[in-house]
Amino acid sequence: MSDSDHPRAIRSFVTRSGRITSAQERALQELWPRYGVEPGAAPFSLDALFGRRARRVAEVGFGNGDNLLALAAARPDEDFLGIEVHRPGVGRLLLQLEQQALGNVRVVCRDAVEVLERYLDGSCLDEILILFPDPWPKKRHHKRRLIQPPFVALLAERLRSGGALRLATDWEPYAVEMLATLSAEGRLRNVAAEGGFVPRPAERSPTRFERRGERLGHQVWDLEFRRV
Repeated sequence: MSDSDHPRAIRSFVTRSGRITSAQERALQELWPRYGVEPGAAPFSLDALFGRRARRVAEVGFGNGDNLLALAAARPDEDFLGIEVHRPGVGRLLLQLEQQALGNVRVVCRDAVEVLERYLDGSCLDEILILFPDPWPKKRHHKRRLIQPPFVALLAERLRSGGALRLATDWEPYAVEMLATLSAEGRLRNVAAEGGFVPRPAERSPTRFERRGERLGHQVWDLEFRRV
């Protein structure tokens, strides 16, 4: 599908080819039929994709897949949908899924907004994770930030009643903006005391971006909202 099929004026990411290893390229060729999802003209059925009905978790922009992989291994009774546009990270995750013989993960290599708008339907997710999205720190680039009111409304629409939206960032101005934007969505409720940030979830595996931030001395801000 080309961009003209689903035009968006502003994207929250820059398509980077990156360095892809031969093993990752092999995974994209050989393992994609097992774990990958190619959207069609209509929304896809998660029950059909996973072959069962279970609690469903989506991670938007999973990077190298470390957190997604750890959660899928620790929670075999749940199903995980990973959404990522960068091929090296997707290839790396596919290799790890094969190595650990995990069958409860499916991967979409598309723009997250496109996936949530066009290929998921109704309130179908129990949890959505968005960890360390690009903060676009320069003021002229703030319009590219992922967490904006229309996208937050879409996230709320895709969550089941009581479903959790969990986010994290190491960029304080973006954390403050996220908090305000999420708090303004009437279908979401902040679970933090006094409407602030929550402690770091123990189950979250440190991502590459989080480890880099720690080396630079960055604090991390976690948010958790629930669908009401």
